[in-house]
Amino acid sequence: MEQEDSRPYSRRFILILVTVATFLNPFTGSAINLALPAIGVEFSADAATLAWISSAYLLASVIFLLPAGRLGDSRGKVTVFVIGIVVYTAGAVLTIFTPTIGLLLLFRFLQGMGGAMIYANSVALITHLYPPGERGYAIGLNTTAVYAGLSLGPFLGGALTQFLGWRSIFIVTALLAVPVLLYAGKFPAFLNERQREHFDVAGLVLSSALIFCLFLGLASATTPTGAVLLAASLLLGAAFFRVERRQPCPLLPVSLLEKNRVFAASNGAALINYSATFAVGFLLSLYLQYIRGYEPVAAGTLLLVQPIIQVFVAPVAGRLADRMQPGHVASVGMALSAAALFGFSMLGETTSIAVILILLVLLGVGLGLFSSPNTTAIMGCVEKRFFGSASAMVAMMRSLGMMLSMGAVLVVFAVIMGSTTVTPAIFPEFLVSVRLIFLAFAVLSVFGVSLSLRRNRC
Repeated sequence: MEQEDSRPYSRRFILILVTVATFLNPFTGSAINLALPAIGVEFSADAATLAWISSAYLLASVIFLLPAGRLGDSRGKVTVFVIGIVVYTAGAVLTIFTPTIGLLLLFRFLQGMGGAMIYANSVALITHLYPPGERGYAIGLNTTAVYAGLSLGPFLGGALTQFLGWRSIFIVTALLAVPVLLYAGKFPAFLNERQREHFDVAGLVLSSALIFCLFLGLASATTPTGAVLLAASLLLGAAFFRVERRQPCPLLPVSLLEKNRVFAASNGAALINYSATFAVGFLLSLYLQYIRGYEPVAAGTLLLVQPIIQVFVAPVAGRLADRMQPGHVASVGMALSAAALFGFSMLGETTSIAVILILLVLLGVGLGLFSSPNTTAIMGCVEKRFFGSASAMVAMMRSLGMMLSMGAVLVVFAVIMGSTTVTPAIFPEFLVSVRLIFLAFAVLSVFGVSLSLRRNRC
């Protein structure tokens, strides 16, 4: 009886710790967007190099998410989760003292490794703790942490950059990780159960090579080298899929993707959603500072609108996912996001700030309605023994979508603007690039709505 009485408190305490850890990456990622012009000035970096500050993190995340998920199942989810926090914090501390842009990219890659260990196991821990009738709400609160990080990131990132320098962002990140590191030992032992399965080394090697070739190919798609890398990624993808189908404990849960249509369609919808929306903050940050002449604090304050809306919508969406078909809620959310992206594709030099605010609110509602119900749909259609793999897939689709989103930005910038710093002389080309990217993202989201609705009929 005593154990039962302590369980609600224990669950809430664990949820808080996991939620704080989940908060770290979106906070740092959205905050650093406001610091990009300052970083560019300090290191004399062009627009494409600045895009790599986000992309280096995403590249590491995509490479290590599936391995981190499998390691969580076989070596203990709590163990891998805590190691991830340590690695992430180490990357933040090293970034504070970086003297070159090259080392900055390297340390962001290190943070990506730590972030993969955190995100590959966070949803699995929550799913293991909460039964289906309460799971949507718990996942909604965890998703709210992501949006809270996105909310505070632009404002604090702009303020920290303007008054204390961009390195102060990583000081705050390191300090936020301290409570999680101090109290991680409070996790109960049953969350760290281990299956001692064989680790898929061949899958790790093939998937890493595949992701490297894909991303570097996207980044240099306009060159012969880029074409070769993209072709190599297709061959590696085919080889990876064949190897995974024969592995008893594969990194990629092929059996779930082939036999569970809800799982496959929900992950596909997540991939499309993040591919179409992740670069929005990056693009609007540059637009507001370069085209509209906003200071970092002012730009960050304006961008605060979207994630604040998501903070309020996400828990409501989680509750709705507990009471109705999660896929229907997610489909409505993606449709609203598509409408907002179409609006952003018409940005001009004199677009009303009121219009931008309305579009940010619409996008915030759309993303808030999509994320937690879609995650609930994924975790609710698999057996308990697949929670680790499913959690890793959720994080994998998010990070892969983010990587593809930034990859698309790199390609369009390279084609239209070339490798040059953003100066008033090329503002017209920059604006054309931004419009084209938003239009492509809107079209992609419309396709995502179709896929999400088809999932509801599975």
